[in-house]
Amino acid sequence: MFWDKMAFLYDFFETVYNKKVFVGLGKEVAKYIDPSDRVLECACGTGAITVQVAPFCKELLATDYSEGMLKQARKKCRQQKNVTFQKINILSIPSKDNSFDKVIAGNVIHLLDDPKAAMSELQRVCKPGGTLIIPTYINNDSKSANAAAKLLELIGADFKRQFGLESYKDFFKGMGFESVEYDVVNGRMPCAIAIIVNQK
Repeated sequence: MFWDKMAFLYDFFETVYNKKVFVGLGKEVAKYIDPSDRVLECACGTGAITVQVAPFCKELLATDYSEGMLKQARKKCRQQKNVTFQKINILSIPSKDNSFDKVIAGNVIHLLDDPKAAMSELQRVCKPGGTLIIPTYINNDSKSANAAAKLLELIGADFKRQFGLESYKDFFKGMGFESVEYDVVNGRMPCAIAIIVNQK
């Protein structure tokens, strides 16, 4: 799997190319987390968001489909006693309905064949009135960022779609999400965070 092979290099690439966003994204996401929250993070990758969110919540289940990424995330978060790691497919989350106060899925929507099915799963496990937090790179708004995305595709990343800020907003509108707030973390490859109150 591409992401298993990339896992040990991922932080190096992100730090060299896009450090401001790589570090700032987790801090920004953590602002939406409360001390009593039970949090699910899908596609945790190497734990860049995980390590920033963990100190602010009660409990965090960090998941990814790549064992290589999970191995790196465990190392990064070894001091965080409230974090559990598990290999999970975002399209089939083995948790009961309404299990989590906050559900995070960072930089994965653009990789999925069926993002609508993934969003349905994230909604299912999120409590009514809870919050879905969906950060995604918006590389189509920057020539430099678009070039970096093309480089990743050349070495094996399988992007199903790429977004600019407006097309990201259209993406959620097209799935029926009407009340969505957006926060943007700026850098060489900016990241838009969609914040959705779960109104299922």
